[in-house]
Amino acid sequence: MRLGWRAICGPVLTAATLLLAILFDRSVPSPAPLFVCIVALAGALSGFASAITSAALAVTGAALLLFFHRAMPFATADLVQLGLLAVTTACTAAITGLMRERLLGTFAAERQSHATAARLSAALDQVDIGIVLLDAETRAEFINRAFRDYFAVPDDIADGKPPFVALMYHGRDTGAFELPEDELATFIAQRMEMVRIGDATPINIALRSGEVLRFVCAALPDGGRMLSYTPVTDLVRHTDAPSRADYYRALRDPTGRKLIRYLRAAE
Repeated sequence: MRLGWRAICGPVLTAATLLLAILFDRSVPSPAPLFVCIVALAGALSGFASAITSAALAVTGAALLLFFHRAMPFATADLVQLGLLAVTTACTAAITGLMRERLLGTFAAERQSHATAARLSAALDQVDIGIVLLDAETRAEFINRAFRDYFAVPDDIADGKPPFVALMYHGRDTGAFELPEDELATFIAQRMEMVRIGDATPINIALRSGEVLRFVCAALPDGGRMLSYTPVTDLVRHTDAPSRADYYRALRDPTGRKLIRYLRAAE
């Protein structure tokens, strides 16, 4: 037990209560209930060591009070009261000390968990893969920096835990997707359905900025979803033959409508 105001608070209060009880003698009621409260306070502030020290002082002081007020030997009722005080204060010290240790352990684990989450968040902000973590209600619990940059999502919106559908409509409103206006509604509905059922089929998403992102939805054990947007522009666009650029762009269309138009035009 390290000495400090928390550690000595219980014993000091116990000693002060004993001195007051001796000073006022019989003019005050029994301090036993107050001793129990002091032991509980000592256990909450400093743990079992301080609490059991306070309990020992309280029982010793109560015995001294009986010694000065009663002729030897002690009456049976006095011994019963002294025994009850000893058991009560000891149990109080053990319970409060154990509760304090468990609470401190829980707080330490939470601090460690928060520190790990902070490091993980910082690490995910350094990668060029867009990451979105959704809860079971498809609200975004985490959006990394890459996703915010790809879809021009302001920090105040991203930090507000928006639903995934709101992110999709934000991308539509900012013109992020390389799709005709009449195909955006179908595209958004398909992405929402994929997220809802946890479909892990990779989908290439072309952006007006020229980027191509490979979208993958992974179902999490708690019912949430992890969405990843991996840049594959170098793999997709740099391998396109210039003469067949329209054909490759049609293949990237999730709805297949561009491919149909391309084939009709080729005919």
